Amino acid sequence: MAKPVRRGRRQVSKQVVKSRREAVLPLARENYWIVLMGIAVILLGFVALAQDGVEGTMPLVVAPILLFLGYLVIVPIGLMYRKKTKQEDSRQTAETAHH
Repeated sequence: MAKPVRRGRRQVSKQVVKSRREAVLPLARENYWIVLMGIAVILLGFVALAQDGVEGTMPLVVAPILLFLGYLVIVPIGLMYRKKTKQEDSRQTAETAHH
């Protein structure tokens, strides 16, 4: 005779539950601050874009630079930034010592 299939909640080990909690927020606090700074730079770019009409220096030079930095530099850095762990740092120093 075959064993009956048990349906319902499975017992999950504490390690699996802990790894699920860690996977919920892939970005660290530093990432959110960097993205927030990028949004502030973007807002400053739009404020500069609205100044002095069409002929001024702010809307023609400063605003595009701020918008470029915000959208294409700061926000992507904030999304991709990862703090080095001690293990990664020691591995990198070991690799440079061998070369």
